Amino acid sequence: MRDELTIDWFPKEGEAVRDPMRAAQQSMKAHLPRRFYKEAAVEERAEGFVLLLDGRPARTPGKALLALPTQAAGEAVAAEWAAQGEHIDPAAMPLTRIANSAIDGVSREMEAVAADVVKYAGSDLLCYRAEGPERLVARQQQIWDPILAWVREALGARFVLAEGVMFVAQPEASLAAVAAAVARFDRPMALAALHVLTTLSGSALIALAVALDHLTPEAAWLAAHVDEDVQMEIWGEDQEALERRAARWREFAAAAQMLRALA
Repeated sequence: MRDELTIDWFPKEGEAVRDPMRAAQQSMKAHLPRRFYKEAAVEERAEGFVLLLDGRPARTPGKALLALPTQAAGEAVAAEWAAQGEHIDPAAMPLTRIANSAIDGVSREMEAVAADVVKYAGSDLLCYRAEGPERLVARQQQIWDPILAWVREALGARFVLAEGVMFVAQPEASLAAVAAAVARFDRPMALAALHVLTTLSGSALIALAVALDHLTPEAAWLAAHVDEDVQMEIWGEDQEALERRAARWREFAAAAQMLRALA
């Protein structure tokens, strides 16, 4: 029997960070393996807090040791493994996917991943305002304007607003300020989590507001779905859209949890 376990049914090479929903969907389609261990725990070693399954170290899809930087993060990942039932469902393990992608992918592409977050700020969700209906215009102002005010105060960045979908260039100084804020997340695990927050919300500014403890994950998720919520208020709920949103929320909440566990 091997002394170390390779977790080879998870997405490869940072896939969960680049497109967490696609990775989750692919995982759900795959045959779910049976649970092969009784206990999941974490042990501090030179590499960090290592996931142990029945006492044997687990590895990422890239064959690296599945080690977390803090005890809290390690215990959170171990809790996902302990919570599995008869089968192992990667779709129910978003923290593990973030850890895998951070170790196997983001750690080798830190500059590219950070640049991708900053790129979102160049066309950030919060900067594109609806021309109507009045309810949507008011809701965007109510929820988005305070976040932009925080960005001005906390990051020293001012963003230009536009109506409709016509692209508006943002000041270079503002994008540089966002880049400086993103640079604070200089560990692969933290940057991976920030990237998940960004891609799922469509907003680097919302992601930073969560990561820097200005917004709760719940408030941030509401801000990211202002347009969708108003449309459903007007036209009625779309059950399929709500189900997709619930799946994305689990990923978003996990990324926020990972950042807290790394603090």
